[in-house]
Amino acid sequence: MSAAITSRFVSRLTRETLALILAGGRGSRLKQLTLWRAKPATPFGGKYRIIDFPLSNCINSGIRRVCVLTQYKAHSLIQHIQRGWGFLRGEFGEFVELLPAQQRIDETSWYKGTADAVYQNLDIIRNHAPEFVLILAGDHIYKMDYGPMLALHVESKADLTIGSIEVPRERAHEFGVLTTNERGEVIRFVEKPQVPEVLQGRDNVALASMGIYAFNTRSLYEQLIEDAENPDSSHDFGKDLLPRLLDRHRVIIYPFRDVQTKTQSYWRDVGTVDAFWTSNMELIGVDPELNLYDEHWPIWTYQEQLPPAKFVFDDDGRRGMAGDSMVADGCIISGGYVNHSLLFPQVQVHSFVQLRDAVVLPEVDIGRYCHLSKVIIDRGCIIPPGTVVGENPEEDARRFYRTEQGVVLITREMLGQELHRVR
Repeated sequence: MSAAITSRFVSRLTRETLALILAGGRGSRLKQLTLWRAKPATPFGGKYRIIDFPLSNCINSGIRRVCVLTQYKAHSLIQHIQRGWGFLRGEFGEFVELLPAQQRIDETSWYKGTADAVYQNLDIIRNHAPEFVLILAGDHIYKMDYGPMLALHVESKADLTIGSIEVPRERAHEFGVLTTNERGEVIRFVEKPQVPEVLQGRDNVALASMGIYAFNTRSLYEQLIEDAENPDSSHDFGKDLLPRLLDRHRVIIYPFRDVQTKTQSYWRDVGTVDAFWTSNMELIGVDPELNLYDEHWPIWTYQEQLPPAKFVFDDDGRRGMAGDSMVADGCIISGGYVNHSLLFPQVQVHSFVQLRDAVVLPEVDIGRYCHLSKVIIDRGCIIPPGTVVGENPEEDARRFYRTEQGVVLITREMLGQELHRVR
């Protein structure tokens, strides 16, 4: 098959695909970072939200029909999508639709699981009449062309194709683990096993599901209806649907690899505070594995019109400067020193501040003489002058949330600064 024919083949498949992004979960392992926002709405990478990555993958792959399923504290997520993802043209059949939990089945039903979330929107999916349905998690960081996966799905005459990655054996218990035969067919699937099954001939590596599923639409309908009628089901794709599918249907894997080098591509689950900090820190490197400067695969987002970052004062002992850092628009570094840190928009760093190994979310104000290292500072925090974090582990853990790896999370609630109020 020629390259031109292949391209046309893939583009036809993407036009006939509806993407469903599951974005309703809290992400409780992120602790207070998701106290008032859903995990997919969490800022990442200096200017983005986590949800921007699967959304951008869809657009860049040629999938222009996308539904985002929301539930937990979805206001900031909905607001972000409404502001930043309204550029698609409805008259061309392009859209990003929001599907909140809306009791479509009965008056008491919230989404009970990932499969139930899709099931409760079957009438909407039927109205769009896609040939294929691509189900995506809304809380992972990666760049992926879904076209080749859909092409493999069709050419293999599979009922379900699962995106897969190789993970170290010691981390495999965090994922759904796949076992395949020599033809790439899935013969076993275990969700978060205590003793993960490793790849043949490789004792230190297991094959994990990425939470990316390509379904034939008719097969998806059948499986969801059957699952909904099962009173013993938890209505989850990984726990219920996938194991049941293996007995009666052809299920294959799509290994997520770089097309040119054949090495495994970048993929991160930023589901813990440590993982969130580490993944942001990776972006600061000279040649990060995740290339945000790739003009051929841009990450789209909503961003306010802000002035450029500014660095002021050039006196001995009071010099506004940053080294080995990423500093977003609207930031003012006023006589403070920023090192190996990532600053989101509209952060102010005042005089005599020492800021190291920090992930600082938007609209943070860091007062004079603060010494902060290995921290995540949530949106809108006002750090009092003279605050010291990163030197006394016991004191840090008493005032804030400190991980086992020594990352300190600071939120407005911890500082006694009210942001959200119910009463």
